[in-house]
Amino acid sequence: MPSYQGHLAKMNVELAAPVNYHLPLDEHRLPLNELLGETVQLTYTGKIHCAHCGRVSNKSFNQGYCYPCFKKLAQCDICMMSPEKCHFDAGTCREPEWAQEFCMTEHYVYLANSSGVKVGITRGTQLPTRWIDQGAVQALPILRVQTRQQSGLVEDVIRQHVADKTNWRTMLKGVIPELDLMERRDQLLELCHDELSVLDQRFGLQAIQRLDAEAVDINYPVLEYPTKITSLNFDKNPQVSGRLMGIKGQYLILDSGVINMRKFTAYHIEVTV
Repeated sequence: MPSYQGHLAKMNVELAAPVNYHLPLDEHRLPLNELLGETVQLTYTGKIHCAHCGRVSNKSFNQGYCYPCFKKLAQCDICMMSPEKCHFDAGTCREPEWAQEFCMTEHYVYLANSSGVKVGITRGTQLPTRWIDQGAVQALPILRVQTRQQSGLVEDVIRQHVADKTNWRTMLKGVIPELDLMERRDQLLELCHDELSVLDQRFGLQAIQRLDAEAVDINYPVLEYPTKITSLNFDKNPQVSGRLMGIKGQYLILDSGVINMRKFTAYHIEVTV
């Protein structure tokens, strides 16, 4: 039986029909689509090495970091989860040079249909990866903004009228009705007109640009969706095995349950097919 070892990272994705997945294990990239229908065994060996500095860690913080890196890296700051709380202008950013590259750059506000319509944000370089990571079956960019903070402020306005989270259990059951995202976009922008106008006045008319884009449909490599969701966890059981029935978002769907591979970034595992 072929076997592969390495530290986990977020699954690599490529927009195709269906989405093409690879599982990174250090330098090796294991193609997953061709394993559909096969029995796989994933064994956590008990080792975690920080995804940033490589030091041994007893626990993974913020999906892959040791505690010192979690406390010092800008990518682990609260403004990554709540961009509207960006404090770059206050001069208190942990890593100003990093922020210049990743935060003071073009972002998109989008609508996605993963477990129903939701609003989200991402860097321009992360489309369509961000949509796939969330398991969206449809996605539509609606606004382009100049900075991450601005995208967070816009999202904060729009999420008063629509969800900003994915129900991962609903997403994995696969029964997601098709939506007219362009119609929903028009409704939301009308509802949020006054609040968005305030942001236009604050940042300038060029900062927040309305988009006239087409919705993107996304299909996933799934043989069969589960009727009941059983979550698998390396921390509770270091050995996970089952027939690979599908891949969606950052989840492997096995006939024994589902596992969020991104959650275990930096875990050292052995994969046996």
